[in-house]
Amino acid sequence: MKRINNSVIALSLFLGIANANAQEKKTLSLDEAVQLGIQNSKNLKIDAAKIEEATADLLEAKNRQLPELKVSGSYMYLPIKPNVDIKLPGLSGGAGGPEVHQVLYGSANLSVPIYSGGKIKYGIQSAKYLVEASKLSTENDKIAIAYNVAQAYNNLFKANQSIKVFEENLAASQKRDETFLKMENNGLIARNDRLKANLQTSNIELQLLEAKNNYNIANINMDLLLGLPETTELEVDQNYIEEGSEVKPVDFYVNEARENRKDLQALAQQRKAAALGTKAAKAENLPSIAFTGGYVAADIPKFLTVYNAINVGIGISYNLSNIWKENSSLRQSQAREKQLSATDELLNDNIKLDVNREYQNTDYSKKRISVYEKSAEQANENFRITKNKYDNGLATMTELLDADAAQIAANVGVINAKADAALAYRKLLQTTGTLTIK
Repeated sequence: MKRINNSVIALSLFLGIANANAQEKKTLSLDEAVQLGIQNSKNLKIDAAKIEEATADLLEAKNRQLPELKVSGSYMYLPIKPNVDIKLPGLSGGAGGPEVHQVLYGSANLSVPIYSGGKIKYGIQSAKYLVEASKLSTENDKIAIAYNVAQAYNNLFKANQSIKVFEENLAASQKRDETFLKMENNGLIARNDRLKANLQTSNIELQLLEAKNNYNIANINMDLLLGLPETTELEVDQNYIEEGSEVKPVDFYVNEARENRKDLQALAQQRKAAALGTKAAKAENLPSIAFTGGYVAADIPKFLTVYNAINVGIGISYNLSNIWKENSSLRQSQAREKQLSATDELLNDNIKLDVNREYQNTDYSKKRISVYEKSAEQANENFRITKNKYDNGLATMTELLDADAAQIAANVGVINAKADAALAYRKLLQTTGTLTIK
């Protein structure tokens, strides 16, 4: 009975380990990977905090148009009798005056802004533009993250496909080695030729090890990028390289970039905010008008009591030093406008350069596919002919192995070319701001 229990426990542990290992594997499409990357991006968390900060600045600007109500009160104890000298007719002060040991004082002051030269209005609108700019910057970062995930996904895909090609060729090479060993034992080939074949097999093994190493590194990079445990083994969608569409003329993508680039739109919002900042700086030279009201109460026991001392009026404030002081805030704001204008021109030039460069890279990548496919056909046919010649004693072992190595390189090249073309097209979409985030 004890042995049965131990067997059950061992079986349970084995199944638990098997389930744990099974849970570490995850199949992901590129769109799913992009979503995970966005959800777990540290940069987007920073962007969210920046939006909160900009929203708080907007709230502060709106608060400036609300009434200000301040209440204050004081209680003072006088340990030493003060000298009170009352100058009113019929009253006398001095030593015979009232004894004052404590004073209570309270006041409330209300101020409602009526006119501030437009500083409040411009401040609110400027803050709104900056909130919108922060949101647009976040959208731009999402598109950049989507491409970074696609790039990592592409590396994982290429490494995975290379492993399959090398494993297939390694199996064929090992089988060939077994055949050559038998032929050597039967005196049909020289030992030197058999060793050349063995060396070819070793080279394929090294290429396979390198491909697996690249896959492991790419897998860990993807895990970290997506916020998954580092032990998660990812399986990519085999249809990834078939994604994409026909490339349109370059002018189409340049116009798309002008209309959809979020960083360009964010800069436009910042320029609007800067223009309002200049107006607000000019308003500093204007007076401020506010409705004011107040209430005062005071109590000095045995001496004076004041209640219901209410006052209302209009308050005007103007800083006379503005007459001889130069408005530094205005100069700073104008400099900010010039800086943003130059930045806008530079960004537009960079967008044109980026779009044209990625358009050329996309066109080049698509053309490479047909070249590599043609090379693969030629390499495969060359290997078939060379092997046939070798079997009939018309080609050397070196020629056969060279043809085999060329065949492997060409087949791997086709896979890499297709994957790179798919990634190049996504890079082009990123530069236009139209990379889809599902």
